[in-house]
Amino acid sequence: MASGTIKRLVRDRGFGFIRDDGGQEWFFHRSAVKTGSFETLNEGQRVNFDEEPSAKGPRAGNIRSEGSTAA
Repeated sequence: MASGTIKRLVRDRGFGFIRDDGGQEWFFHRSAVKTGSFETLNEGQRVNFDEEPSAKGPRAGNIRSEGSTAA
């Protein structure tokens, strides 16, 4: 599982971007948020996520607020 920070949220379209600790950016869709909800995320918030393959580039899945133990 990777860690990073919410870089940008596009709330009205239901997606955002995470910048991982190495500086790479990851796209994510609201459906990938597994703890809390997309609406409770904030830019600058730390999260953990799984790296998922995508034909369109790096994609984050299974997103959890950092420190969350929820499955």
